[in-house]
Amino acid sequence: MPVRLARAHLESVAFVVFDFDGVMTDNRVLVAEDGRESVFCSRADGMGVQMLSRAGVDCLILSTEVNPVVSARAAKLGVECVQGLGDAKGEALRRILRDRRLDPATVVYVGNDVNDIECLRQVGIPICVADAYPAVRRAARYVTARPGGNGAVREVCDLVLAARGRPLPAA
Repeated sequence: MPVRLARAHLESVAFVVFDFDGVMTDNRVLVAEDGRESVFCSRADGMGVQMLSRAGVDCLILSTEVNPVVSARAAKLGVECVQGLGDAKGEALRRILRDRRLDPATVVYVGNDVNDIECLRQVGIPICVADAYPAVRRAARYVTARPGGNGAVREVCDLVLAARGRPLPAA
C-alpha cells in the first residue's frame, strides 16, 4: 500500500532520477529481425518531465544497458542520460550525487527492478512504479498508482510540482 509523501519532503526535491526500462517504458521490448529494439513510452510521462524541467527541477535517466532507444528518448525530452552501467548503477548514482554536491535527502529515484534497490536506498525519496518487483516495492517509500510506461513518471512529476505550489491546470 503506497504511503503518502509529506509535502515538505517533496517541496525540497532538487533532482529526480529515473530508471528507463520498466519506468519510462512498460517493460516490454519489440525486437525486429535485424535486432533493432523498440519500446513503448507514454507521451504524458514526457510532458511531466518537461514540466519538471521548466520548474527548475533537474532530471536524469540512469540505465543499466546501452541502447539507442534510451538515448533517443532522453534527447527528445531534453534530459541527461547515463547508460551502460551494468552492475554499477548504485556506484554511478553515488558519484553523480557527490559530483553535483546534492543532498541525497533532496533526491527522488524512481525504479522498478532489483538492480534499482541500491539506488533507492541512497536517496531521500525512493519511489517505485505500481508494477515493480516485490522486493523493490518493499525498498520504496512510495509506490505509484500507475504502472511503468503508463503514467507513473507523470504521477511522480505531478506530485513534485504540486508540492512546489505548481498545481496542474484544471480540466
